[in-house]
Amino acid sequence: MDLTGLQSLPGSYPVGARGDLPPGTLLGTQAQWGWHSVPPEQPYELAGSTVLYDSPRGPVPYVDMVGDIVNDRETDTSRAETWLRANAHRLDLGRIGFRWVTDGNEHPLEEADVTDTEQTLDLWAGVVTSLFAVAGLPVKVTTACHPDRDELAVRVESPALGAGLVVGIDFPYGSEAWHDAADWDSPAAHTTVLGEPTSSAGHEGADAWPVHRELDNSRYLMVINGQNLAVEHTGQHHLRIAPASDGPDGTGILDFSVSFTPSGDGDCIARGTHRPAGVAPEASGHAMTGHGVGLSPSGRVTAAAAAHWPQFWSAGGAIELNATKDPRAQELERRIVLSQYLTAINSSGSLPPQETGLVCNSWRGRFHLEMHWWHAAHFALWDRSELLLPSLRWYSTVLETSRRTAKAQGFDGVRWPKQVGPDGRESPSPIGTFLIWQQPHPIYLAELVYRANPSRDVLEEFAEIVFESAAFMASFAHPTPRGFELGPPLIPAQESYGSIRTNVTNPTFELAYWQWGLRTAALWRARLGLGPVEEWSEVSEGLVRPRVLNGVYAAIDVEPFTIRTDHPSMLCALGVLPQTGLVDPAIMRATLNDVLDDWDWGSTWGWDYPVMAMTAARLEDPEAAVDALLLDAGKNTFLVNGHNRQTDSLPLYLPGNGGLLAAVALMAAGWDNGPDRHAPGFPADWTVAWEGLVRAP
Repeated sequence: MDLTGLQSLPGSYPVGARGDLPPGTLLGTQAQWGWHSVPPEQPYELAGSTVLYDSPRGPVPYVDMVGDIVNDRETDTSRAETWLRANAHRLDLGRIGFRWVTDGNEHPLEEADVTDTEQTLDLWAGVVTSLFAVAGLPVKVTTACHPDRDELAVRVESPALGAGLVVGIDFPYGSEAWHDAADWDSPAAHTTVLGEPTSSAGHEGADAWPVHRELDNSRYLMVINGQNLAVEHTGQHHLRIAPASDGPDGTGILDFSVSFTPSGDGDCIARGTHRPAGVAPEASGHAMTGHGVGLSPSGRVTAAAAAHWPQFWSAGGAIELNATKDPRAQELERRIVLSQYLTAINSSGSLPPQETGLVCNSWRGRFHLEMHWWHAAHFALWDRSELLLPSLRWYSTVLETSRRTAKAQGFDGVRWPKQVGPDGRESPSPIGTFLIWQQPHPIYLAELVYRANPSRDVLEEFAEIVFESAAFMASFAHPTPRGFELGPPLIPAQESYGSIRTNVTNPTFELAYWQWGLRTAALWRARLGLGPVEEWSEVSEGLVRPRVLNGVYAAIDVEPFTIRTDHPSMLCALGVLPQTGLVDPAIMRATLNDVLDDWDWGSTWGWDYPVMAMTAARLEDPEAAVDALLLDAGKNTFLVNGHNRQTDSLPLYLPGNGGLLAAVALMAAGWDNGPDRHAPGFPADWTVAWEGLVRAP
């Protein structure tokens, strides 16, 4: 929302353009199930982008691209590649904002029309109150989202409602463009039908207006609920909501809610892809069992939010730093609190989130599985595994697709994709399909869930995901006289080596991740009473050691060894990961110092700072850990609302928020075989109070 409590000023919240890509806006409305595909000109298949690459096992097919990605932008792609990279994409369900009516003509508000703004988010109640003036008339707006279903509630109190202020709802076509999930220039490509009002079930005196939306194979229903409403269909894809009459004291009141649900069997996927943000499945339904009974639509939703958020804040982990004299502690605590709120809303759904969550589209509105750890691992470390489970369970729905990928390449198990939608279909890319570091993520995430809830039920539920991930990992490594090696072809987490993917071998982080992941999968078999898989042990204990040059770990095992841009991912090998047999702490300490002394910070990303903090903490250098978390760098910026801003074109970045929470949990609660002192990752002169956190591996 903007400063009006709605989405009235989209032009004031732009996303910077990438080249000649159309600009977008931060003011979108998205849901877990809200997906759309533009009908292709002809059936497009990944086979058209598949290229055979030489490997130690012989030719292996990879989904590549005819075009390229330059400065994060596709260039010279084929029509098939452009479509396959962008579909299905997240959909903007509608823009809800204030409008002004004069002489019967409706106009959008301009930024200059809105003055004297004051806006407060009540984190405890989950309610936003916005105060401002329009045409010199005061306006108060209360906004809340229902915790259990996709319903937004609004209460407007203002004499401006009688002078021309109304609420408009506009519906776009789906967009495959960067940033924006909305195409406002294709009105003939979709339909909006306003149905006749009916009495709102369970709400005396309230009416319900159904709005039927259809975009190709995507169909959804929006229902407007309210008392004393006048709802008009004033444009092809535009609705107007206004009070039917003035309030009893002459002050206009507009009180309504809008709810969204998928309908039909199209690309808006209803089954298995919806769970309320920040709500455990077993906690759902409380708003239907007493909270808000007899209240107005906004009162009912506000009451449900006010019942939910205290439960959220009162459960799980907590960290308090306010007694620390270091002035940075207050800023770090602010980031911690707001990151919990933002990740609960954007990253706890039934699908792995896109980097921009449910705010706006990034990377063509699809999500990236190599980022899933950064979005979601912290939930288990903060003893909120119920918020991780839905997206972790999604992997079981794409097992067969991922198994086919592995089989086509001659590997066992499953090979998880990279840039995908709900169906798990890979996207053409000269980078994504060559990444491997997402492969152990489900093992790590499942292990974190087990550590938070060590039960046989957890082991049995995720055993197939863990074992199939490990099976691929073991078969991907190939034997050489030096030991088992990884690649080529391969691109490490530090994507700076994409142009030499045909030669890259043995990235430091991935080697350590392979060892830890295979050992952890073997531990899962033992916990279940199953016998060991000899190949897993043979590979994990026989991996080559990472390359060391000038006393520090290189990023990869071949020239140029280390490029000092993008992620310093070699640090993940002891930080994100615990101590493994492949990593020497003394060499990693030198590597951390080498990175801190000389790295291109402008090319880094928001989760790189938590990486450095975790590495410093495990190396028992808590001063460096705090310094890294709060390093003064452009992409380590946390806005007033808590979002981790990266660039004009990526104004929020949830992996940065999730990474921060994972790092501070490790720093506070410690890790297995770590220092036996309170909050071992924080300086000794910091006062750190914490509870409910789970010790890291």
